[in-house]
Amino acid sequence: MLTRRGVYLRHRSEPASLATEQLERDGYTLLTGALSSTETDALRADIDRLFAEPDIELRRANDADEYRYAVLNRSPVVQDLIASRVILDVIEPLIGEDCHVIANTAWRNPAGKAVTHGGGGWHCDAGPHIPRPADVSWPKNVPYPIFVVAVHVLLAPMTIESRPTGVIPGSHRSGQAPPGDRRNDITLTCDGQAAVPLVAETGDIQLFVSDIWHRRMPTMAGDPGRDFIQIHYGRRDIAQRLRTSDRAHQLSPGAVTRAGDDPRSRTVVGLHEPLFYDG
Repeated sequence: MLTRRGVYLRHRSEPASLATEQLERDGYTLLTGALSSTETDALRADIDRLFAEPDIELRRANDADEYRYAVLNRSPVVQDLIASRVILDVIEPLIGEDCHVIANTAWRNPAGKAVTHGGGGWHCDAGPHIPRPADVSWPKNVPYPIFVVAVHVLLAPMTIESRPTGVIPGSHRSGQAPPGDRRNDITLTCDGQAAVPLVAETGDIQLFVSDIWHRRMPTMAGDPGRDFIQIHYGRRDIAQRLRTSDRAHQLSPGAVTRAGDDPRSRTVVGLHEPLFYDG
């Protein structure tokens, strides 16, 4: 674990919560009963409002019914949630007291609808941040560094029928992306560990390391759909992706014009195509 001392990150010797320890060790944790019904009702009401409005941050043509991006920009209630000590007390010992939100999306997956994006198969969110050959194991006495943590705040129960997010414990330390030829294989394991479905209730908060192998679990009869707020927190060094880089960047109009249409000329100055946390 780490802490910011002056301008540098240093080893943290102070104790941390059991949730923080599990998040570091296993790559995921669940905070049960983290929010009250009053808090979740307020969040749900504001998300209802956003879904009733035209989507001003549409990323893909079929997104409008299921996603709202950069939510904190339009919801004071969600912005308050992002700064909640319930969340920050768990993640700050792993990514620093100056960590920040890099992406924030409201998800409202309709009941019984097939997954239409990459999250329906095994994947990791960007990275792996420290890639290495499969036959090179991470030293057991060295905690694996964490750069980004995903947080799902549930506004409705995440039952086994609703195809919850499944994670493979410890896979965040593998230095590997999930094998492409087993992307849809529900029996996939990593170092003998099988998938754990993150079944939870309204007001619970799911947290997992971005490098962990995870996916939305397969369709089941009686799927009631999913309703949650997703927040990605990154170390201070990780760039924000609340808005796509064609809409939010630090370039002058002249620099954008000079980059032209050449893909590498654009990416080298920071104009990236949407990927991972961009939606």
